[in-house]
Amino acid sequence: MNVTRLEPAYKNYIWGGTRLNSEYNKTSPYDITAESWELSCHDDGLSIIVDGEHKGKSLKEVISKNPDILGENGKSFDFFPILIKLIDAADKLSVQVHPDDSYALANENSYGKTEMWYVMDAEEGASLVYGLKKDVTKEEFLDLAKNGGLNDILNFVPVKKGDVFFIRSGMIHAIGKGILIAEIQQNSNLTYRVYDYDRRDKEGNLRPLHTEKAAIVADLTKIEEGGFADIKQISENIRRLSECKYFTVDEIKVDGKHTIKNDDIFVCLTVVSGDGEIAGLEAKAGTSIFVPCGETAEICGKMTVLASYV
Repeated sequence: MNVTRLEPAYKNYIWGGTRLNSEYNKTSPYDITAESWELSCHDDGLSIIVDGEHKGKSLKEVISKNPDILGENGKSFDFFPILIKLIDAADKLSVQVHPDDSYALANENSYGKTEMWYVMDAEEGASLVYGLKKDVTKEEFLDLAKNGGLNDILNFVPVKKGDVFFIRSGMIHAIGKGILIAEIQQNSNLTYRVYDYDRRDKEGNLRPLHTEKAAIVADLTKIEEGGFADIKQISENIRRLSECKYFTVDEIKVDGKHTIKNDDIFVCLTVVSGDGEIAGLEAKAGTSIFVPCGETAEICGKMTVLASYV
C-alpha cells in the first residue's frame, strides 16, 4: 500500500459549526459539521482511502487484508489503536468523562478512552474544562451533577491557538465554545455525559446522561497544578506533544522539506495549517495522510503537521 490521503467520516452533532468546510477544506454533506474522523477504523465512522490501488475502500478493510502496513508496534494491539478527529465546537460540548480499559471492557464491550487535544484555533476568551478544582466525594459529585452545581467544582482553563492538553481516562473534561481542536485518542467512541445544559436533540428530546456510571469511573480529586501536557522539544522544528502507550504525537513545523521514514510503525500526518505536498500529494489545512510502515513521505512546503503513531 502506498502513501494516501484519507477522506473522513463526518458527524453533525448539535454543537458543531461550519469551519471544517469553510476553512479546512472538508466536503461534509452537512450544513453543521461538528467532527471529521480523519483516521478511523471504528465502525461508527470509517476513513476512506483517496489515492492509489485501494481508492474508495475503507482503511479498515485494507488493513484487515494487509496487516503488515501497521508495522510490529501497530500489530501488537488487538484493534487499530488510534482515532483522530478534527472538532469544531461552535457551542460548548457536554461535561463528560471516559472510562479506562478495565471498566469499559468489563461493562461496555469496548476499550476505554485516553486522548489529547491540540488547539488549532480559539476565539478570544474561549475556555475548556480540565479536571476538578477541588476534591469531592462520589455522593457530592452526584448531588452537584443532578442539581446544577457542577460549575462550582469544574476547573476552567483559558485556551489559545497551539495549546496542548492530555486527557487521561477518568478525567472530567469539556471543550468550550469557539474552539477548534485536533483530537488524537484511543480507538473508542465511549463517552459518559455528566451535564449537557438541558439541550435537546433534533427530535426535541433531552440527550441522555450517564451520571451514575460517570461517578464510578471519574477521578474526583483536585487536578494537579502545572502543565497540561508533558511537551518535549525533540529538535528545532519538532515538539513531542504527547507520548503514552496508546499514541505518540509530534508537531512538525516545515518550511522547505522534511522527510518522514518509519520502518517499524505506520504514521498519520494531519496538516493543521499551511499547505504544500506530502509524498507528492496535495496537502493543505485539514488534509490527513496515511503513511504505511516502511514507506517514505517527504513533506514539502510551509505547514504545521501533526504526526501520530504508536
